[in-house]
Amino acid sequence: MVTGLELFLIIFATFRVTKLIVQDVIFEPLRAPFFTIVQEGTEEWLEPKGVIGELVSCQWCVGVWASLFVIFLHLYVPYSELFILILAVAGIQSIIYEWSRRNGE
Repeated sequence: MVTGLELFLIIFATFRVTKLIVQDVIFEPLRAPFFTIVQEGTEEWLEPKGVIGELVSCQWCVGVWASLFVIFLHLYVPYSELFILILAVAGIQSIIYEWSRRNGE
């Protein structure tokens, strides 16, 4: 079973993996084939292409798969605790950064 601390780390590691896949610049080249750039006047946005584009742009969809990935790592991959800890700390840091940015600090 999973302890409270392990659950806490899994939650924040999952948050970080989800944000990495859905939003972060480092994954843009991997997301690009599944999006079309739409221009209307001076506005420009990305439109998902097909099912994969929809899935990769959906935070909730990716979150389910990311949680399965992190839980699998935790339960079945030896010494994965360090990787999960790093992801969890990065996830917490990301939340603190966004919070402080929105509050003007």
